[in-house]
Amino acid sequence: MVTKGGTLQPSAQVLLLNADQWEEFILSATRQRVFPDGNRYTATKRLGGAGDGGRDIEARFGKSLVQDQWDLYQAKHYGQGLTPSDAFPEMAKFFKQLARKTYPRPRNYYFCCPRAIGNELHNTMAAGASVLKAKFLAAWENENTGMQGRGAELTPDVQSAVDDFDFDRFIECPVHDLLAWHALDKVAHFAQFGIVPARGDDELMPDEPDEREHVYVDELLRVYTEHAASAVTRNDVAQSEYAEHFAAQRQVFYCAEGLQRFSRDIYPDEPEFERLMGMVATGIRPTIAQLKLKTGMERVDAAVDKASSLQVQESRLAPQLRGGDLPGTCHHLVNGRQIKWVK
Repeated sequence: MVTKGGTLQPSAQVLLLNADQWEEFILSATRQRVFPDGNRYTATKRLGGAGDGGRDIEARFGKSLVQDQWDLYQAKHYGQGLTPSDAFPEMAKFFKQLARKTYPRPRNYYFCCPRAIGNELHNTMAAGASVLKAKFLAAWENENTGMQGRGAELTPDVQSAVDDFDFDRFIECPVHDLLAWHALDKVAHFAQFGIVPARGDDELMPDEPDEREHVYVDELLRVYTEHAASAVTRNDVAQSEYAEHFAAQRQVFYCAEGLQRFSRDIYPDEPEFERLMGMVATGIRPTIAQLKLKTGMERVDAAVDKASSLQVQESRLAPQLRGGDLPGTCHHLVNGRQIKWVK
């Protein structure tokens, strides 16, 4: 991925979010999360604030809120790593809500902290469910580690909720996972962090031209017909002396097609590819207008050569350009009937 000039990496930017922005970021990330089996959440909702019952984000696997069929995400945006004194009161609140049947038992309870879980809590969780449970209950019963004044709240119903929950389900949700899920929505990720994702592989050129290619292919056939002084058709171009030239022009068309698709993914509301084509049109027009170019073949070859050498750094697509992109835009211009090779 590429950052805009002066842009901080996303892992640094999340440290600058406020608590509300952090919750919104987690919500956006969980909406994109894909599990190893291909499943996704069917519904996600932000509940942070008064009356949230200790659940900032509720992420369901089904339409209804069903036991073990949803995940709870707890957002903690502190200036340091999460400590037991931070986590235990939240866990106590969670178990009281389970005892009250405010909501059914979730599949997992995720701690989401931009500065991660601190060493003490990490070591406790890493030691296993029994250790975490024992330390949590000891803190509650002895009213320490952030649990001061809460001893009376550990009622039999709450204790039953504690015993019914596997403490391995308390999980740290690392920032890098949240960022990876969030990045699956390229538009949202770019908008929030100024990150341009890597351009993927371009579409492979099909053996035969498809409906996108009709206009520029017909214009190339006119070029070949003029050059050969006899008709060259789609049926025989592959066996003609123009086969290699034809394949090369189609290949660069598909390079530019890949750039166009990338542009639409990242800038869905802005005509960045069209702006780039305008730059190419302006750059090649003096070349193809030269009187010394007498044939369509001379014009197409001169235009493609000129396009290859154009400087288009002012385009936001410039960092993503590949070798065939600018030559390929020539054929996109023909497709748009902005230029012709044969006069």
